[in-house]
Amino acid sequence: MTYQDIFTTELEGKKRGGARLVDVREREEYAAGHIPGAVNLPLSELAGREGEIEPNTVLVCASGGRSSQAAASLASQGKTGLMNLSGGTAAWMREGREVTSGEQP
Repeated sequence: MTYQDIFTTELEGKKRGGARLVDVREREEYAAGHIPGAVNLPLSELAGREGEIEPNTVLVCASGGRSSQAAASLASQGKTGLMNLSGGTAAWMREGREVTSGEQP
């Protein structure tokens, strides 16, 4: 099983198409600034919570490394329809795109 790398320019279209955005950074990183609509599921807590990841999910982190690791791990467990945001939140912010701060409700 594999996953697909996508770029920031593709993310809005994926979200409009129903994709779920999951930020795998730690809670403090997420609270400091995340892509609007992203839910937080830290990589350190992913084991045992794989059932929360559905098909058509975009995984994101700071630069794309941890989210790629999460996508590869989940794909090896049979999860399908996974995407990794190449460049992560850093690329999103470099392009001047909106971020929101605060903890997950």
